[in-house]
Formats: sequence, C-alpha cells, structure tokens
Amino acid sequence: MDKINPTYVTFALYLLFMVGVGAYFYRKNKSLDDYLLGGRGVGSWVTALSAQASDMSGWLLMGLPGAIYMAGMGETWVAIGLALGTLLNWIFIAPRLRIYTEKTNAMTLSSFFANRFRDPSRMLRMVSAAVILVFFTIYAASGLVATGKLFNSMFGFDFTVSVIIGTVIILAYVILGGYLAVCWTDLFQGALMFFALVLVPVLACMTPEAKNLSEVCQERNLTLSLFPNGFGTLAIMAILSSAVWGLGYCGQPHILTRFMSIKSVKLLPRTTVIAMIWVIISLVAAVVIGVLAIPMYPELDAGEAEKVFIFMVRDLFNPWIGGILLAAILAAIMSTIDSQLLVSSSTLTEDFYRILVRKDATPKELVLVSRLFVLLMTAIAGLLAVLPNNTIFGIVKFAWGGFGAAFGPVVIMALYSKKTSWQSALGGMVAGTVVMVTWYCLGLNKYMYEILPGFIAGLVVIMIMNKLKPQQDEAILAEYDEMQKELKGGE
Repeated sequence: MDKINPTYVTFALYLLFMVGVGAYFYRKNKSLDDYLLGGRGVGSWVTALSAQASDMSGWLLMGLPGAIYMAGMGETWVAIGLALGTLLNWIFIAPRLRIYTEKTNAMTLSSFFANRFRDPSRMLRMVSAAVILVFFTIYAASGLVATGKLFNSMFGFDFTVSVIIGTVIILAYVILGGYLAVCWTDLFQGALMFFALVLVPVLACMTPEAKNLSEVCQERNLTLSLFPNGFGTLAIMAILSSAVWGLGYCGQPHILTRFMSIKSVKLLPRTTVIAMIWVIISLVAAVVIGVLAIPMYPELDAGEAEKVFIFMVRDLFNPWIGGILLAAILAAIMSTIDSQLLVSSSTLTEDFYRILVRKDATPKELVLVSRLFVLLMTAIAGLLAVLPNNTIFGIVKFAWGGFGAAFGPVVIMALYSKKTSWQSALGGMVAGTVVMVTWYCLGLNKYMYEILPGFIAGLVVIMIMNKLKPQQDEAILAEYDEMQKELKGGE
C-alpha cells in the first residue's frame, strides 16, 4: 500500500468539514428569508469575517501576489484603495443599508432598489437583476479559474477536470445550507486565510533567497517603490487607476448582503473594527508574499505568477501543515463564489421567479427554486472558467468594475439623497454600466481603470435627473425620514 500523502489527507478533511456545515444548516432554512439572509440575525464576528472573506477571495492569495510579482510595488495601490474603500463602506453604507432594507422588506439589492424607489415600471428591478447575473457569472468564473490552478498544481489534474471538481464541492454546501452555511463557512475560511497569510511571509523572510531581493529586482527591472514611474501625469493616472478599486465596494451585492443580515445596527462599530484589522493585516501580508516571491522564483511567466503562494507552501512547510495552508486558498475561493452564487440565485428567485412566474409560490418552493438557480449559475460560470488565457486578476478586475460603476452611485444616492427618483436611479445605473463597458472595449483601461469613468457617469446622470425628475412621492419621502430618525436612534 502506498504511503498516504498528509497534504491530501488534511485537504480532504477540510472539504468534508465544509460540506458538513452545509448539511448542518440544511434543516434550518424554513423560509426564503432564512435561506437568503439567515433571518437577519447574524452576529459581529460572523458578519465581519464573512464579508471580508467573501470580498477578498482567491484574488487575495493568488491574484494580488501574482500582480506584485509581475509588476512590482506599484500594484500595492490596489491594496491601499481596497483598505480605504472597506473602511468607508462599513462606516457610511452599512448602517443605512441595514435599516433601509428591513424597512422596505428587501432581501436582495435589486428588490431594495425597486422597493426604495417604488418603480412602477419594474425596469429598475429587471436591469439591476440582469447586471447582477452577468457580472456575478463572470466573477464566479474567476474563482473557478483559481480552483483549477490550485487542483492542477496540487494533484496534477487537467485544468478542466480541476474546475469541475471545485465546482461540485462548492455546489454541495451552498445548495444544502444557504446563507447561514455560507456565513459560517466564511467565518472558518476567513480565519484560515488570515492564519495562512501571516505565517507564509514570516517563514519566507527567513529563506536565503530573500536576501537576494534587490539583485533580482534589478535583473528584472522591477522597483520596490510605491511610485515606480515618478510623479508625472501618467504616473499619477496609473496610481489613481489602481487606488480607485475602493470605489467598487459600495456596489458589490455579495458584500452589501452582509450588511443587510446583521442582527442590529448597534453591532456595526465592533464589526467594523474586526473587519478592518483582518483586511489591513491580510492585504499587507499578500503584498509581502508577492515581493518575497520575486527572489524565490525569479523566472516565472504570467500564468505561473499567480501560483507563488502555492509554491511557497510546498517549499516551506511539512505536508501536514502544507495541506492546511493550501486549504486556505480553496477557502478564499469558496468564500467568494458561495456568496456570489447565493446572491445570483436569490436575484433570480426573488426578482424574476416570484415577480414574473409564480407570485403565490410557497416558501418551500422558493427555496427549491433558489437551489436550482445555484446549480444553473455554477454551470455557466464553470463553462466560462475553462476558456483559455483567463487570469484571476483580470477577470476580478472587470467584474468588480462592473458592479462598482452600475450600482455604486445608485446605492449612495438611495441612502443619502432624499429626492432621488426611480427614473434617476435607472438612468444612473444604465449610464454607469454603458460607460464602464465602452471604456473597457475601446482599450482605454490601459490609461485608467474603467470603474472611475463609469462611476462618475452614473453619479452625474443621477444628479441631473434629480433636477429634472425629483422624487415627489410623499410616502417615499416620509420613509426616508423614518430611516434617518431610526439611524440617529441607533436601532
């Protein structure tokens, strides 16, 4: 009998644990509200780590270190922008969204837009649902690409086979457990990601190769400066292009859903502190991993660069610990895909099926339909993932920009502008999406990340439309005032 590989054993045990969590929560989903938002009763630690684990994904352990490895410290501005965006999102978006979504009886971002603005045409709900489905399918594909690279590196499986295996595992616990399974697995996965991100660079710093960092950087013409191109106009545009990633936070449905489900607004200050400690330490560690990979693996191509974390785990740890740390990569991937699949299925169930197909559907039927939609969306994302030349960083960047440009301005104005009408919100959403996609298709993203022009376009259109078609519904205006009053009361 061949000797059992400890890495495979620990990895397999982790996967069984994740599926077990899904099975545990299977019977707790008695209604669509339970399945999609956990009954709005989630605590601080679960909310904080679930939000950040679902946010960062495999991009944090693979995409960001790979980008730093290939381009140097200039890519650190992405991490800086994300850290700032995370903080602003928790402070300015989370409290109002938690109160307003409960007040409008909304379980998805699309239904919040529809209920907040009382859109009689249903166009706001339909367009926002379509945006969610398109960009989440693309986003989920990035996670499956990461899964394929992980399984290919660990087990030598064909990339397509690796994507299929990862897809089946993720499906198992999302379909079974719903939102609570996703949140609780994200809690464990967030803790595991944090442990891995801190431990790997500490040991990597002690390797002999780390001492050759400056020499290897000179050979590869890389700089460790945050300002690699000086302070000229193009250099400032490059820095801004990276830093504006933070704008995307107020438009990410899988993160905003966490704000909707927390038990009370009073828990948000403590939750914010937990989330920010996790985010700052994790981003710094991911950047350090990318930097230390430069002297440790000096001749990797772009495709291999996103595997530097895997290589470090393989080379620095014994197989038992290595299996746990490699599971952290899958944890990062799963923590985002599960959230995206659940948000996508909830959008299809809540905003299409219940509105257009079966208005009188029972809670049991809606949960079943939501699970079927999870299966459908996963299959489509899997097909996209096996397309050639896909990189984690590139796919995430496009999908993140899409959500930020389409939803970011609408969310901000919905929460902070009393006079925003459904026509204004719809116009801003369409303008942001069209400008963002057009900017990308014209190749202008090599000068400026497409999220910024899309975000500005959406915001400007909403402001103009507010002048032309201001909100005049007395019930909506009164509801906004009630939200403000409740916010001040801290309830």
